Amino acid sequence: MAIHRKRFRVEEAIVGEMPSPEMIEEAAPMHSEIMAELRAIRAQMAKGAPAPLTGSAAMAAIGASTAQELSDARTMLETYRAQIEQCEKLKIELDLIHDAIDRTKREIATLHGKSFDGAEMAKVNGELGAVVGGTEQATQQILEAAESIDQSASALGKVDSIDQQKRLADDIQERVISIFEACNFQDLTGQRISKVMTTMKFIEQHINAMMDIWGGVDAIKSHVQPQVDGRSEDDKLLNGPKLAGDVGHASQDDIDALFD
Repeated sequence: MAIHRKRFRVEEAIVGEMPSPEMIEEAAPMHSEIMAELRAIRAQMAKGAPAPLTGSAAMAAIGASTAQELSDARTMLETYRAQIEQCEKLKIELDLIHDAIDRTKREIATLHGKSFDGAEMAKVNGELGAVVGGTEQATQQILEAAESIDQSASALGKVDSIDQQKRLADDIQERVISIFEACNFQDLTGQRISKVMTTMKFIEQHINAMMDIWGGVDAIKSHVQPQVDGRSEDDKLLNGPKLAGDVGHASQDDIDALFD
């Protein structure tokens, strides 16, 4: 049972109004419960928490953690540096490819503008057609003149009249002059073929330049599709006139050997 004590006015003036005994008795159980809960929480934390580190151990742990983080950062930095170097090499290769494509475009544009347009190719075809036509016409004129000369020469040996012999001789001389005139096609043919060869050399130079851009002839050969000869057996034997140094052609000796 609580003891009621009389308070003096001096105590009230210094301390102030004190709580009543009933309030003290009501707060006591609450305080005990709070302290019990705190003790329980402290005990639970003590079971789960690791043992506290001493000052030197804590510094060592912090140093080890810092060293590990520094090592990881260096490793990551080296990885980034290696990736940057690879990217720089890739950029250099891409720049080279871009430059090669750009140069190839310029070469193709030059070919298209100066060789492969309609006017230039039509001109080349016209020159070749003129060569064929001129050669055919001159050949026909030469053959006709040679046939007339042969007839006049045969008749010349059968006539006795001086006038007839003179007329036949004049006819032969006229036909010879006609042959000389027909042979002038060679000069025109040479000029026309020279124009075609100039155009073909121009095309060849730019094609060789494009091949050099992409690594030269050896690099281009790896991309060449295998050629399939679809000609018949007889057509395979017809290779046209032989050039100096060509192989695979039968010589006159080979042909003569067939009749031995």
